[in-house]
Amino acid sequence: MDFSHITTWIFDLDNTLYPPEAALFDQIEARMVAHVQNLLGVDATEADRLRAHYWRQYGTTLAGLMAEHRIDPDAYLYDVHDIDLSVLTPDPDLAAAIAALPGRKIIHTNADALYANRVLHHRDLRVFEAIYGIQEVDFHPKPDARAYAAVIGAHGFDPATAAMFEDDPRNLEVPAKLGMRTVLVGRGRHGPDELAADFTLGPHVQHRTDDLTGFLRSLV
Repeated sequence: MDFSHITTWIFDLDNTLYPPEAALFDQIEARMVAHVQNLLGVDATEADRLRAHYWRQYGTTLAGLMAEHRIDPDAYLYDVHDIDLSVLTPDPDLAAAIAALPGRKIIHTNADALYANRVLHHRDLRVFEAIYGIQEVDFHPKPDARAYAAVIGAHGFDPATAAMFEDDPRNLEVPAKLGMRTVLVGRGRHGPDELAADFTLGPHVQHRTDDLTGFLRSLV
């Protein structure tokens, strides 16, 4: 497990830098359904179906709504991420493990940077030099290759010297093709779908861990 050449460490946010048991996505998805209901004038069942359909087809629900309904993305992002974060607690061990990594540490999330900052504040993870949210990549969500290209271009690093940590295996395919080290955090999910117990991860998932702090500690 050679990470000695890595100088840029890229982390997803949701369900990567906090445990999935926090269930923040339960809150977010409920707000997504309500937003789609109000926006399109459909009932909750249809709104939930569209939420999941767009997530599978476009990478995020927002990307689908923008493509098919030309919605205001900023209003959507503010609404769906206006959630209670009190369940999150500081994680000094994770903060120390990330801080000990040699090189630059950045966030790349399909959420917005304002929400990401709120999550990092509640987790007391003050160890990142940049946050690339969906606005910073011109609303191209992972796994769209343009999202990664935007981060690489803006931050100016060689992907062959970078590592990506993600909870969604879809979002590791492009990084692997670009030459990054890839690490799946947790059991993985495809959009709103939990992976089956017998699901075989592809070669783009080079490493997998259920203990991000322990994994990072093993690298230094």
